[in-house]
Amino acid sequence: MAIKFQYNKTSLTNLGKQLKVRQNALPTLKNKESALRLSAIAAKAESEKMLAELEATLEKYDYLAALWNEFQPDLITVTDVDLETVKVAGIKTPRLKEIHYEIRPVNVFASPAWYADGVRILKELTRLGIESEIFEYKRKLLDYQRKKTTQKVNLYEKVQIPGYQEAIRKIKRYMEDEENLSKAASKIVKTRHAAEEEEEAL
Repeated sequence: MAIKFQYNKTSLTNLGKQLKVRQNALPTLKNKESALRLSAIAAKAESEKMLAELEATLEKYDYLAALWNEFQPDLITVTDVDLETVKVAGIKTPRLKEIHYEIRPVNVFASPAWYADGVRILKELTRLGIESEIFEYKRKLLDYQRKKTTQKVNLYEKVQIPGYQEAIRKIKRYMEDEENLSKAASKIVKTRHAAEEEEEAL
């Protein structure tokens, strides 16, 4: 990225300010990147934990497999999922608040006694599945933001900060050269005046 500048004090001051902004922001960005990386790893671990719990719960109720054929599939339905927003390293992420179910009334005398347990089991399984999905979404969100932050860190660290430093160096060198030339020119002029005055005096 080529940094546009002019060889004057105003440009030098502006570049100095821009450089300072980036140098001050860099540690914060690095901390954010690290926090996002750790949070993404934690969200992935949570998602995997929920999936493992779901698998374990399914295995636990495997002995009921034959009974599920009697179960009415439309007895319980997920009607809504309430999420709340939690900030992680300045990024808004979802967290499960509540799952709303619609449970159809059943005739307790005509239906099997284990239906109540079946409803409880399905609630547990859906909660694990939904939570796993939310954690996976959270991981993707955090990972995307981490990548963006990493790009910004690299842009500041490898492109902009060195670019501004180089531009400032060039302007300072130019201004020093100008000053030296101006001093040399005034010396020459003084020497000439002195020589001319000597000639006039003779």
